Amino acid sequence: MDIVKRSAMELAAIATAAVPGLSPVGFAALSDDAEDFDSALIIDAQKHRWRVRSPRHDEASMRLEAELSALRAFSAKVRASLPFALPSVAGTVRQGSLRTFVYKDLPGRVPSLDELVDEGGNLAQALGQCMAAIHQIPDESVEIAGLPTYTADEVRQRKLNELDTAAATGKVPSRLLRRWEHAMEDVALWRFNAAVVHGDFDEEQIQISHSSITAVKGWTDLHVGDPADDFAWLSAIEDQNFSERVFAAYVAARGKSADPHIMRRAALAAEFALAQWLVKSIDSKDHERIAEAEEMLQELDRNIAEYGGQPLSVVEAPRPLSTPIAAAPTPAPAAPTPPVETSAPAPKSTAPTINASKVTPLGEDSRAAAGREANAAASDNATNSDPKKSAESVASSRSTAETSTPPADDSAPEDTEVDSSNKESSSSDNNKNDSSK
Repeated sequence: MDIVKRSAMELAAIATAAVPGLSPVGFAALSDDAEDFDSALIIDAQKHRWRVRSPRHDEASMRLEAELSALRAFSAKVRASLPFALPSVAGTVRQGSLRTFVYKDLPGRVPSLDELVDEGGNLAQALGQCMAAIHQIPDESVEIAGLPTYTADEVRQRKLNELDTAAATGKVPSRLLRRWEHAMEDVALWRFNAAVVHGDFDEEQIQISHSSITAVKGWTDLHVGDPADDFAWLSAIEDQNFSERVFAAYVAARGKSADPHIMRRAALAAEFALAQWLVKSIDSKDHERIAEAEEMLQELDRNIAEYGGQPLSVVEAPRPLSTPIAAAPTPAPAAPTPPVETSAPAPKSTAPTINASKVTPLGEDSRAAAGREANAAASDNATNSDPKKSAESVASSRSTAETSTPPADDSAPEDTEVDSSNKESSSSDNNKNDSSK
């Protein structure tokens, strides 16, 4: 996969070709998904702000094309129903197979996670209402744009297929595989109504002002699927009360359409994202990211072993039966004459038992699930060595200058061709309790 990287200065030059009459007087790099995009903020002579987003490879370019299709498919009625502004594409320019997009900057500023929590209940309520508004967008808007649509059962089956792929790498701790598999096999957890999903929702895709959501961007992964995917990012917030207030506002806005198990599936999605990242890193043969993904999976495995982790399944996994302990035979009384030897007591059993209060054990599974269990066992043998370092927390924050430019019409002009040569566990100490007599 050819990777094309561009500096903020290069993006400013490209923007002038995408938007006729644009004369940049200032520019600065913006934080973005480093694997897929380069981004910059441009300020023109009239003090207007523009955001430039350039894909690093073909897959990222397709995501930007999908976003453009989605924005064009949103009718005036849909836009009027949303309590926030949408991105407006001001121009595009194609360089080879990649197309760079220029957007009019949106009002508000990009917050950090800490800022969201510090804003308190009002912003939590605004977030819940914002996500509810997204999930209430008619499915037809996505279907018209030709974007993916999945039923609840299709979502679950896709997860199971991805689990098999992750298990086949031999690099995922078996406890995590069993934990995720039990949740994915729990049919009650997956009874939900599919809805329009942003697909990449987190604090970096929203802009805020005075405890309100002013804009939502980053619609590259829009689809119809599991609404819980848009809640997964809340797992990174330590203040559980904040997440609960967001969900309460969401339920109040959606009413009966909000299923009660969204937060369980969101926790599963947040954990499973590490395995998905591992598979992606292996596919790209990025050894540094492979090692980092393995470390983070081992760290998650240790945390699950020590603290139990967030509950995922609706139906609790059956607890394993402890090995029965046979009573030691009572020595026979010695006769006065001759003395009689007493029999030796039975040896103490050393079979380990699992502390089910800290580990979610594997339940009864189908034959297909048994195949995955075999993969999990093989994975455990391959990953049982101690990691050399602690897992690194991956977090990034983006900041943009506060603006008041209103969103403009989203229809993009025809591409402008530009010549360019640039082409981007610890295996749970399963609390081994020796069974004693």
